[in-house]
Amino acid sequence: EEGRRYGPVFEEQPIDTIYPEESPEGRVSMNCRARGNPSVVYKWKLNSWDINLDNDHYSMVGGNLMITNPEKHKDAGKYICIATNEYGTIVSKEATLSFGYLDPFSTDERFAVEIKEGIGAVLLCEAPYHYPDDLTYRWLYNEFPTFIHPDRRRFVSQTTGNLYIAKVESTDIGNYSCFVSSPSVTKSVFSKSISFIPQPEGSVKRYPADIKVRFKDTYATVGQNVTLECFALGNPVPEISWQKVSEQLPSSAEVSTSGAILNIFNIQPEDEGTYECKAENSKGRDTHRSRVYVQAYPEWIKQINDTQRDIGSTLTWPCEAKGNPVPSIRWQKNGQAKKKKKKRLGPEFRRGELKINSLSLEDAGMYQCIAENSLGSIYANAELKVLALAPTFESSPVKKKLLAAKGGRLIVHCKPKAAPKPRFFWSKGTEMLTNSSRMSVWRDGTLEILNVTKMDEGSYTCVAENKRGKANSTGTLSITAVDATKITLAPSNADVTVGENATMQCHASHDSTLDLTFIWSVNGYVINYDKEKDHYERNLMSEAGSELIIKDVHLRHAGRYTCTAQTIVDNATASADLVVRGPPGPPGGVRVEDIKDTSVTLTWSRGTDNHSPISKYIIQAKNILSEDWKDVKT
Repeated sequence: EEGRRYGPVFEEQPIDTIYPEESPEGRVSMNCRARGNPSVVYKWKLNSWDINLDNDHYSMVGGNLMITNPEKHKDAGKYICIATNEYGTIVSKEATLSFGYLDPFSTDERFAVEIKEGIGAVLLCEAPYHYPDDLTYRWLYNEFPTFIHPDRRRFVSQTTGNLYIAKVESTDIGNYSCFVSSPSVTKSVFSKSISFIPQPEGSVKRYPADIKVRFKDTYATVGQNVTLECFALGNPVPEISWQKVSEQLPSSAEVSTSGAILNIFNIQPEDEGTYECKAENSKGRDTHRSRVYVQAYPEWIKQINDTQRDIGSTLTWPCEAKGNPVPSIRWQKNGQAKKKKKKRLGPEFRRGELKINSLSLEDAGMYQCIAENSLGSIYANAELKVLALAPTFESSPVKKKLLAAKGGRLIVHCKPKAAPKPRFFWSKGTEMLTNSSRMSVWRDGTLEILNVTKMDEGSYTCVAENKRGKANSTGTLSITAVDATKITLAPSNADVTVGENATMQCHASHDSTLDLTFIWSVNGYVINYDKEKDHYERNLMSEAGSELIIKDVHLRHAGRYTCTAQTIVDNATASADLVVRGPPGPPGGVRVEDIKDTSVTLTWSRGTDNHSPISKYIIQAKNILSEDWKDVKT
């Protein structure tokens, strides 16, 4: 890490913060920390305006922004931290600084409440102005610290703060005061007391259950705990029960002892639905229903990583997220929004994919893909380095001494470092080499000469050239009077079914003074016998032959098998194809459309047939009456 140079990477980003207006601290810190080499420089923005650090109100400690004596009209809003070094810029998540408060209750006297015994009552809390909305409510009875304990007959709503008494009894006489606490500003206040006077009723009437506390449609985020409230007045005191309409209550749901609260812990998408509470006594019943919607914060499916690309090449960066509502995706480069360009070349965007054709040095920098929905946003950050380099053979020159067998084949590799990819030329002495039936230069710069003769001896130079420059490297060829290696028995094509075995043989003639080794590869990859011992085994069949056994063949073993017979001077190769037949692959992309009472339209794409033509598809169905799948169509 020491010497490596790289763009900024966040280690800490600012978070939403509530500053209590009456805080004795007198300061608040919005935190931000990033690493990078060279080291990172920070700046901050508030509501999209640059923060000027030249006054006493703000100071910076590392990347942290300290605000002294915060004031609501000046400092409330959305903060972002911007981190920059010579490789580019990244922008933090937005963090809101808000000011928390809980005003005192009004000092107006509260009127006494007279209510007949046997009927229901509601005492209103009327909480004072406050922020944020996370108050907890209790009711004081007569004097501090005696609180009302909610039970089946009495209920304190945590949404309104009101006290509900299902059926008033003579023992309810006394003074009541609403006690409100705000955990965010660590402060509590209580109201003037209400004197409550039950009036004796001659013959106590009975009243049917009547729901007064009704939970509303609720939007929850996956993993949250959700509380639904339901309470009814009535005489006798109603029983409250809960259900989820046409489904079971979630396993994580619990009903409070009084019955008035349904808690759903760690809510999941499948807990979405309509919930119903039912209040019932001997005189009648009442029900209430509302929906619970479960939303999900954005989550990455594919995100971007630091990438190096040659100048002039094409970059395609996928970036996908899931969530509910479905997140939208936007990009920024070095902290600036990337506009969708109309130009034919510029970056193109598709479902969160960034595509840049023909990279230039200007495209290098820090990129951010941002996925956001109504619940929040997530940032994926990555650095794009664009490499531009004149060819150099420093770390991989052409081999100095080249050996070939008379009549054999010569292969010389040419692998300079270069960006963009260079063009290659070979010369022998001063003469440029051109492709012929005996001599060819491959696209990767490799030189191949067939049927080598004594005339081919000499020095060979590879020249590599790109827009940034050129370089060369030379090796000298001497011909040994050995016999060239030749394949005498090439492997032959094989056609097997999954689970069977296959065998390939390869024989070669070579110079008896040299050692011969056989290398088997499949689709260009040399076989690793240790890793693949369950499927590949080789036998040496005398010095000049090799046999490859492929056991318990799977579909993935199909492909082109190449045998290379190699001495230190030259090599020869021969290839054969292995076809593996097997059961067809599964159909893909099944779609159900055009749904009617007794019919649907099914479409699907065909799976791979694995060399065994598909003769039929069987469609099965099951319905509510039968649990078993039955064939309905072939």
